[in-house]
Amino acid sequence: MSHDADRLGGRLPLIDPATLTGAQRELFDQMMVTAVPWAQGAGFQSTTADGRLIGPFNPSLLNLAISSQFLQLQFTEERHTSLTERLRQVVILTVGAVWRADYELYAHSAVARQAGIPEDAIATLVGGGLPEDLTEDEKTAHRLARQLSTTHHVDDQLYRGAENAFGAKGVLEITVLTGIYHTVCGILNAFDVPAP
Repeated sequence: MSHDADRLGGRLPLIDPATLTGAQRELFDQMMVTAVPWAQGAGFQSTTADGRLIGPFNPSLLNLAISSQFLQLQFTEERHTSLTERLRQVVILTVGAVWRADYELYAHSAVARQAGIPEDAIATLVGGGLPEDLTEDEKTAHRLARQLSTTHHVDDQLYRGAENAFGAKGVLEITVLTGIYHTVCGILNAFDVPAP
């Protein structure tokens, strides 16, 4: 593995797939057929040239019970949400900007592009701002995710606006998505994982 690839684990060495056995190997294989093709399709790097996982995927191999259930939660959220993909990416980039999680912002900027969010809007979200060229619903989702992420509270006016836009179910879905990406960003920042 090259010196440049070594740094992609941040504080954690990249795990060599050749050393994996049992359940750890099963989780690695699952990510290779789910997360890695998804990342490639979106246009961001999730492995090194020699097949080592990077981003939040490398640390996930440390605790298989937690990681496999967390990945299941992520897949379930994505498959069973009423939120549009654009709106989901607004929420995810909003959380990433609060955390200043480089890998998350790198990866989900690519996903946001694929979802049709304009480049200027992506740059504004990554910088922690509210783009003017988002829809009113996307602006409301941004405000909700940001308020949850920064004050850990939602004021009544914002809640009423979010409930009018998305219904109580949509507010729940935005809140769950916000929480999922707090966990992802926390993992990335704890291990100081860089963008490639």
